[in-house]
Amino acid sequence: MLTQAENELLCRVEGDAPMGQMMRRHWVPAVLSEQVTSDGAPVRVQLFGEKLVAFRDSNGKLGLLGEACPHRKASLAFGRNEDCGLRCLYHGWKFDTDGNVIDMPSEPKASALPEKAKHLSYPTREAGGFVWAYMGPPDAMPEFQAPPWAPHENARVAIAKVELPCNWAQIMEGQIDSAHSSTLHSSDMRPAKGDATAKGDHWVRPSTDKNPRIQVQLTNYGMRYAAIRRPIVNANTHDYVRITTYVAPFTALIPPNSTYNVTSVIVPKSDTSTYFHFIAWAEGEQAGIATEAWRKFCVLQVGEDVDAQFRPIKRHAHNDYLQDRAAMAGGDSFTGISGIPNQDIAMWESMGVIADRTQERLGASDIAIVQFRRLMIDAAKAFADEGRVIGHIAPRLPQAKLRSYQGVVEKTVPWRTLGASDEEVKVLSGLEEDETDKEMAGAAA
Repeated sequence: MLTQAENELLCRVEGDAPMGQMMRRHWVPAVLSEQVTSDGAPVRVQLFGEKLVAFRDSNGKLGLLGEACPHRKASLAFGRNEDCGLRCLYHGWKFDTDGNVIDMPSEPKASALPEKAKHLSYPTREAGGFVWAYMGPPDAMPEFQAPPWAPHENARVAIAKVELPCNWAQIMEGQIDSAHSSTLHSSDMRPAKGDATAKGDHWVRPSTDKNPRIQVQLTNYGMRYAAIRRPIVNANTHDYVRITTYVAPFTALIPPNSTYNVTSVIVPKSDTSTYFHFIAWAEGEQAGIATEAWRKFCVLQVGEDVDAQFRPIKRHAHNDYLQDRAAMAGGDSFTGISGIPNQDIAMWESMGVIADRTQERLGASDIAIVQFRRLMIDAAKAFADEGRVIGHIAPRLPQAKLRSYQGVVEKTVPWRTLGASDEEVKVLSGLEEDETDKEMAGAAA
């Protein structure tokens, strides 16, 4: 359990909240690239409670500006995006992607006001299907790097997105909870012997074990943890290992299926709402899964399940996410809810907009959850007290080198290096040596 103060520190991201201020020191996946088209409609974006508007100008350059026009605070989301600028409808003030005023028809031509009226704008980059923004102090801006799901330009990336009315932390905890998948997703991730690909089902598992042993490995970018289960075959000599990699603060690399890698990206919209992204990706253009096929599998198709702003259309708490009790009774579906993400969403939202962690009763399967909370609470405190930013501390490993893992291995194989690149193995070995030195120094003292 957490205290109320700890829960607030973990969850709150608006204004001066340490967690939100720390997140702003990272490049933030702000909006999908597909949402912003040249001279297209501006897109409302809210991050950490701050209202913004994203647009792509006539030359394809990206801008992320404050939504309220600096003149009389009318919304720029209604603006005209044309001729390399975004023009406010109210009095015609026009801004470029850097927030400079490039036209002010309501003012005298000799006015000095344009130089004084520069609008709020944030630096942007584009990679991996996202427009990224840096929202922290300019002098602390880190170098932008490729995300784990797009290590190179030829990676095939498919993203399902949905906006949810609950806090970021309970969603991220859902990504760092391997035990729930054996129950909540049991109809979609079925136990099976043999090669899953040969059976034409990419999500089957070689285990019936619903009680995984959880082991955690802290890293300088977040943590890795293993969920170790008994396999169906050779259970006396082998383990079925699923490793999730948490890249603080927004990303969880989920264990892959037999065809593509899986990643979740969780971005706080406010204290009580979040953008959830579920990503399938593969190294080559011909591998993986196409975007529409992925969204159909997730039951998060635009225009069918979510609207153009990625808000749910059909499934909500007030209609129990269209839960089918007949399918549950007939054995066709454990949950009666279609789509792996929708099954999770029902659980996350049922906790309330901010889960009350002071009243929980945690068990052995929650070890990774406990470690995530301690990691991020300590990170928020370290930022508030010392200005340290998790993930920005040397040695820094390129995120493109990070991976998750799943597989059946001999019990003698150490899980801590499974799925890790050579570069990460070296870094992890160094961190473990540092921890050993600290323990020895403490014992000597």
